[in-house]
Amino acid sequence: MAESLKGIKRKVDRAFRVTTPLPAGAGRHAYARILGLTSHTPALIRQIQEGIPFKALERLQRTFALSTDEVILLVQIPQRTLTRRREAGRLRADESDRLLRGARLMHRATTLFNGDRALAKEWMTSRQPTLGEAVPLELASTELGAREVEDALGRIEDGVFA
Repeated sequence: MAESLKGIKRKVDRAFRVTTPLPAGAGRHAYARILGLTSHTPALIRQIQEGIPFKALERLQRTFALSTDEVILLVQIPQRTLTRRREAGRLRADESDRLLRGARLMHRATTLFNGDRALAKEWMTSRQPTLGEAVPLELASTELGAREVEDALGRIEDGVFA
């Protein structure tokens, strides 16, 4: 006799149930907390679509001691536009997406360097041989470049430096 779909679903859910709680700050989008945002996916997507508050950008800047020029490079916002966004109090959706991408990379670098934000910033703002002497922060201005930076960080995590 065939099992019901609900019965199969219950078995799968039990088989893949997490038996130990996640540590504080853990989660798929833990990097969003750097910006003071929720790490819950649907809510995070909604926040991006509505435009992340400008204070989130300032928070990233403070957390990693980024200069205004570095923020402009990372989020791809001209200085005058940055001033207008500050006055409006909110970024546009595309700018929000780039800000979140930057936070994700900075968080990944910080995690790699055992929580040392200064070392993470140094790595992100210096030419890296593993990236063909490119500066990770400059590459991070595009999704493809960000993926290259993530791959390089992954190789370093795995002990592959070339």
